[in-house]
Amino acid sequence: MRKYFSGWLFLVVGMFGAAPSIVLPSLMRLLPFLSVRRASYRMDALLTLVLVCGLVISQVSAQSMHTPTEMPQAKAESVGMSTEGLKRIDEIMQGHIDAGTIQGAITAVARRGKVVHFSTHGEMDVQKGRAMEPDAIFIMASSAKPVVGVAAMMLIEEGLISPSDPVSKYIPEFADMSVAVLTQPAGRKASKLVIKTKGKGKGDIPAHRVVPVDTPMTVHHLLTHTSGLMSGGLGARVGPVARRKADDTRATYTPRLAKTPLDFQPGRQWSYSAGAGLHVMARIIEIVSETPFEEFVQKRIFDPLEMKNSYYRVPRDKESKRVVIKGFDFSKKNEGWGILSAAEDYLHFEQMLLNGGQLFGRRLLSPASVKMMSSNQVDDLYASGSKKGQKGMGFGYTVSVTLEPDIVGDDRGKGAFGWGGAAGTMSWTDPENELVAVIMLQQPRGSMRRDFAKAIRQAIID
Repeated sequence: MRKYFSGWLFLVVGMFGAAPSIVLPSLMRLLPFLSVRRASYRMDALLTLVLVCGLVISQVSAQSMHTPTEMPQAKAESVGMSTEGLKRIDEIMQGHIDAGTIQGAITAVARRGKVVHFSTHGEMDVQKGRAMEPDAIFIMASSAKPVVGVAAMMLIEEGLISPSDPVSKYIPEFADMSVAVLTQPAGRKASKLVIKTKGKGKGDIPAHRVVPVDTPMTVHHLLTHTSGLMSGGLGARVGPVARRKADDTRATYTPRLAKTPLDFQPGRQWSYSAGAGLHVMARIIEIVSETPFEEFVQKRIFDPLEMKNSYYRVPRDKESKRVVIKGFDFSKKNEGWGILSAAEDYLHFEQMLLNGGQLFGRRLLSPASVKMMSSNQVDDLYASGSKKGQKGMGFGYTVSVTLEPDIVGDDRGKGAFGWGGAAGTMSWTDPENELVAVIMLQQPRGSMRRDFAKAIRQAIID
């Protein structure tokens, strides 16, 4: 009997790395030994059960933690963070999953160049019961804007473009831009001050007139969302541009954007140009580099940074890696020109910025260019004049910047910068605290992203 028992002992212990669904049935085979008369057998069985159960529990609890493929990994305490504190991130994510707020997520943190947290949470496909995978691919939406910012900074650094360049230098159709402004004709009733329009979502447009721009729209305006181009104001309602056609390219679509009046005089306000502004910037990059924008980004950013799961169009053999949201598949909303990416890829992107423009021995930008990109470029326009901004915040080139952490309360250090996407993704670089952070969701939940940042801050111990 002891020989038989020993065989099961070594078999089960040897399977501690296997899935619990495989190990647990084997554990049940040991239970009969607990009822045998010889105390030595009972003790052996009990010790083995304790040992193997401990290994299984350890394995289950560690399932969400992953080893990065490129960046070095380190114990949190070796870089001034608390392991226990970082576990709070997993608890927060699980709490949201249990509450039904989200179905799954990926979170990653690196400090002083070392990955200290890389976890998957929940499921990437509920219908199939598929657990979230570390290389799952997410729709980045506006989280892609800092990638455009880095591409622009490359050409600025090389002297091929300047922030002060008028957009019309590259796209002539933007030479004669106009601005839509409200009018208040004397003696007319208020009811006459609106123009009825047809079309879903347009509503009533106030009486207005169109005036020429007094300042040409520039590269700086595009990168800072101070252009007034299609930023949700009067101009966008007065002269909306026809939606992209199936056969459109940037070369055919971008000139049409010049036909719509601006929402305000360039440089006078900060208002988010969700799609148009940086779409024009991408077209300028194409023209100057003489390279399709997607190809430029692939060769100059994705490849050097080992961003191996970042695409504008996901290859067929990677389609299964897309996150599928129950009731709504965001993947179907990315048939345009947006980036899809993975958590580890964006960790590389942010780490490059934290390193002053280089990673893996490859330099993309100079420290001076990173500083320009991440410095406030709009005075107080972002803090005082936008729905997205707040006091203590500034805006650089495609990224928001924390200027006064105590006022902002975003749990980031002074000078931290980054941006997020409508589908739930967010990443940032925090030079003061020497860290970068990424959270990947496909269900936008602002409170969860704030909880994530708070847990990171509380985990810092030096």
